[in-house]
Amino acid sequence: MGERLLFQYLRLLCRAIDAVNFWLGRGVAWLTVLVVLVVFINVLMRYLLHSSFVFMQELEWHLFAMIFLLGGGYTLLKDGHVRVDIFYQRLSPRGRAWLNLAGVLLFLLPGCYLVISTAMPFTNSSLQMMEGSPDPGGIPWRFLLKSMIPLGFLLIALQGVAMGIRSVLTIAGGKLEK
Repeated sequence: MGERLLFQYLRLLCRAIDAVNFWLGRGVAWLTVLVVLVVFINVLMRYLLHSSFVFMQELEWHLFAMIFLLGGGYTLLKDGHVRVDIFYQRLSPRGRAWLNLAGVLLFLLPGCYLVISTAMPFTNSSLQMMEGSPDPGGIPWRFLLKSMIPLGFLLIALQGVAMGIRSVLTIAGGKLEK
């Protein structure tokens, strides 16, 4: 009975992590529409009006960075990260689970920890000084963009935890619907 309750708790945790990354991924999809619109406006302004604004140029790369940082967990949820499938596709579900678990424990989580722990002092410094663009007319909230670095890797790490849990449940013979 205790093992069954533990499996239910782990399934619930996986679903909660999946839901967070799913909804953030949907929000990020709208950021892609916004970045296309900003680029389009920048091109029109530059070639038709022969002018441009630093704010709009910086907004392009701020949005682009947010798309990649906040979309990483969603990409992992949807199994969209690059993998060498030559061997993976030939493995049984338990073999895939073992490989996924090893990847999460040996590479994904330590890598995310490294980036988060390295980015935190950088991010805290930016937040404390309320860092903005050094360019006149630039975006005054650069600290918000720098905050996305640890947040994005936290989302990837959380999705990695869900992936690891699914792998453990598969190895243990527990069924886990995605």
